[in-house]
Amino acid sequence: MSHKIDNITQYFNISFEMGLKQIVSFSLNNPRLASSAGRLYFAYRLAERKRKKYLRQGVQIPPMIIFSVTNDCNLDCAGCYAKILHQNSKKELTATQFRAVIQQAKELGVSVILLAGGEPLLRPGLLDTIQEFPNLIFLLFTNGTLLDEAAIQRIKRQGNILPVISIEGDQQDTDLRRGGGIYERAVEVFSALKQEKMLFGTSITQTSRNFELVNNEEYLIDMMDKGCKVFFFINYLPIDPQTRSLALTTQQVMRHLAILEELRMKFPALFMAFPGGEMELGGCLAGAKGLIHINPQGEVQPCPFSPFSDANLQEVSLLSALRSPHLQVIRNSGDRLDESDGACALWKNKTWVEELYKK
Repeated sequence: MSHKIDNITQYFNISFEMGLKQIVSFSLNNPRLASSAGRLYFAYRLAERKRKKYLRQGVQIPPMIIFSVTNDCNLDCAGCYAKILHQNSKKELTATQFRAVIQQAKELGVSVILLAGGEPLLRPGLLDTIQEFPNLIFLLFTNGTLLDEAAIQRIKRQGNILPVISIEGDQQDTDLRRGGGIYERAVEVFSALKQEKMLFGTSITQTSRNFELVNNEEYLIDMMDKGCKVFFFINYLPIDPQTRSLALTTQQVMRHLAILEELRMKFPALFMAFPGGEMELGGCLAGAKGLIHINPQGEVQPCPFSPFSDANLQEVSLLSALRSPHLQVIRNSGDRLDESDGACALWKNKTWVEELYKK
């Protein structure tokens, strides 16, 4: 187990170092960004020490939390996993509770919080709250429609937020899934962020239909010319069985990973794949081995695709939730949670996970 944990820590350290180099390259004409880069690097190293301390005490603190901050969304994307898996009749975390969770994460040594939804910018006071945590790195996964000039300037001033605009490839595929005009709006946001000399990225949902396009070097060069320097490739998960044909084949997953290796050697950008990239680490990152998921109601879950929980942060502390025996079983089930085919292991074993939590 310790060997895999070391691999995961190394993976996040390397990824962070690559991201930091991007920030430094952007900061040549932006002293504010250079200052943020130095501060975040120092904070990351301190957080890493905290995680190691807790690990010696038998508590696994993940380097990253995926925090779905609201179920609300202004789009209705086809096949949206959040729309299907994360609907909940319970009340979402209050502003006070939301801030408390982030404070606890910081104190435990979490370094990166991926803000998801719904559309995270629909959560009232989101930017106000995260402004209180300048030493945490926030990845803002957004559809981009609410990134107006005021929001962009606010994010630029805060210096620790990486906007990640979600698309599906080109205009045809993006508008087909997300609605007419969404791709055009994303391109406008790319242009505005580039003009402000901000580091930003894109999240591309990979399907069997758009695979050739989004892995084409000319397409990626065009995206880099638009200003994107961070690429998240998310393999489509067929929550709706009728969309199973859109899932990548094992051959496509393996080909994609080979393509990413070539891209990393050729271009000054950060390329990451989920869940395919986990194959390089020896398996699934869920269950706090590399990450956990917190839903809008405060339920701590193994990952966004495994909506089971035995702890709610409206009732217990984050540290208590991370002591979950269920999360420990998941972390220690590497043989079962094999991802050598590039598919989400917890989703493939969802019946096993559900039974685990019923116990």
